[in-house]
Amino acid sequence: MNRLQAELHRLYRLDDGGAGDQVRAVVLALGRPAEWAALSVVWQGVQADLGLPAPAIAVSGVDGYQVWFSLAEPRPAAQALAFLESLRVRYLPGIAADRIDMMTAAPVVPALQTPTGHWSAFVAPDLAPVFADTPWLDIPPSPDGQADLLCRLHSINRADFQRALARLSPAPAKATHTEAGLVRGTRSPKSFLLEVMNDDTIELSLRIEAAKALLPYL
Repeated sequence: MNRLQAELHRLYRLDDGGAGDQVRAVVLALGRPAEWAALSVVWQGVQADLGLPAPAIAVSGVDGYQVWFSLAEPRPAAQALAFLESLRVRYLPGIAADRIDMMTAAPVVPALQTPTGHWSAFVAPDLAPVFADTPWLDIPPSPDGQADLLCRLHSINRADFQRALARLSPAPAKATHTEAGLVRGTRSPKSFLLEVMNDDTIELSLRIEAAKALLPYL
């Protein structure tokens, strides 16, 4: 195991193959087009508002940015999705839904992206804005350089994760009225979990986890 593999294992346990529906890596991505100015609000907000460790920043190698959250202990995938949805609600309310991806199955980074021939890679916060027009690397990133970026990062411990969820969850959905009638506003974490639980197109195991995550709201 080289240094990069060791850091990816320490933070995200990507080589474990997962433990059922338990996850340690959750990724919030914004693209089509890449817009670091918007996603940086999430990166800064989780630190300043929620007191969480800085997430990793990556360019997708195709058309966007990603912020990677490392969980010290595996959490149910549905709860992790609720966390990402809560971040979207708070920090990206004006962004079209089709530009946002919420992932509990983390992509491989760094990796060659076959559609573009470019590389995904982790990037330093001060260099992130540089990739707005070209969210990729043209050549493979240095494994040691990638490891140097990741070795400075820390995982979110269980208590801080639960505290962040609690602070994010109370935000109610907001709706506006127009002449045409009621327009659906931003979803709360509770409504998001209800949608997951009742969506027949979603994998049953995730629907079960969403039901479990709903228990504190009932």
